[in-house]
Parts: sequence; structure tokens; C-alpha cells
Amino acid sequence: MGEKKKDEQGIKPGTITIYIMGKGVNVPSGLTIMSAIEYAGFKFVRSCGCRAGFCGACATVYRKENEHKLQFTLACQTLAEEGMYLVQLPFVPAMKALYDLENLEISGNIILQNYPEIARCVSCNTCTKSCPQEIEVMKYIQAALRGDIARCAQLSFDCIQCGLCAMRCPADIKHYHVAQLARRLYAKFITLKNEQLQIRNKDMLGGKFDAEMSRYEKMPRKELTELYKEREIEKGESI
Repeated sequence: MGEKKKDEQGIKPGTITIYIMGKGVNVPSGLTIMSAIEYAGFKFVRSCGCRAGFCGACATVYRKENEHKLQFTLACQTLAEEGMYLVQLPFVPAMKALYDLENLEISGNIILQNYPEIARCVSCNTCTKSCPQEIEVMKYIQAALRGDIARCAQLSFDCIQCGLCAMRCPADIKHYHVAQLARRLYAKFITLKNEQLQIRNKDMLGGKFDAEMSRYEKMPRKELTELYKEREIEKGESI
């Protein structure tokens, strides 16, 4: 078999040209940005985690050819396109407040006390536009500013800590750290405690299920799968 015919630009049919750290490479179309970068011969040491859009490790900034606007995404979830100029971000350097959750109390505005920079928010909504999860970041920052811990925690629930919002913020707010504190406070002080869960946690720490877990660990995968399918599920109360 001879070499596949190339078009006038020397690009094989079914491929696209992308630019990784400024270097142009040809890759098959239909690949995610992450897969395209690996196809080009790069090995991920950082900026790669779950590969399913849940860990936030593969934050990517890109610009399309002949376009001025920067775009923000997760490399594992977005398909590579012709003319993309790509830059990977291993992490976003960000100041994080130091606190001991056990010694915090919900008095005054505890979030504002730990992250006073949220008062600089100018409601430009750049953070929301930068979020690859389409979370309403500005709204949860405004909730934090009002001291509404529950609202801040609920709006930021899907945050995966990629840091792209903080990178773009003109007020230099570290939104995702603010959200993390809100969710921790919500879980500790606001969420209703489940009595059955407390009992189960005590049983687990006491070793009640150690022998059973050891049996499951030695069980063949097929048998374990069938056992999982046949398990009894307790019905929860409707809300």
C-alpha cells in the first residue's frame, strides 16, 4: 500500500491541524483535546486526572485561528478543532485561607472573614463565562458576600476546582476556595444529621464489616457484579 494521498496543504484527509505550545501538529479529527495532545506524542505528567470531567485537572486555554477571544475548557471533554492554539494549565496558583473547621463558628459572615477579597467583586460575570461547568460563579460569590452559606454551597456544588474562574477574575478573587469553605460549613453546621448514618459510621470504625469486606475483595468479579445487581435498596422518603 502506498502513502495516503495528501491535500494541497500536505494534510492527510481526516486530520486537522492544532497548535500545542505554538507548534503545529496534524492529528485525526474527532479526538478530544487530551487525546489529540497524546496522539501528537506528548505525555501528560500533570494536567490529567480522571479523564471524565470530574477532577478539574485538565484546565485548558485555547484560541481558534483568526479569532481573538480566548476560550476555556476541560481537555477531556472538548473535541479538538482545526486551528486551535492550546495551552495546558497544571494548576492555578491561588491563595487559600487557613482555618480549622472544628474551631469555626457561624457568627457574622464567616466566609467574608476568611476571604475578604470577595468584597471586591464588581459583578462583571467573567468568572461565570470562564467556567467549563457553566456554574453561576458570580451568583455564589454574591451569596457568600451576603453571608448566605446555604445558597453559596448549593450554587457551587458542581465546582471541580479547575481554577479557571480565579485566573480570569479582575478582582483577583479565588472563587473555588470560597466555594469549598461554603460547602464545608454547610455540611458541618446546616445539613441535618442522619442518625442511621452516624450509627453506620460507628460500626465501620469499630470493624463490624471488616470480615465481610475481606470476603468481597476475594470474590470473582462476575459473582460480585451479580451480587451488586441483586442487592436490596432501601426506599427513601419522598421530599
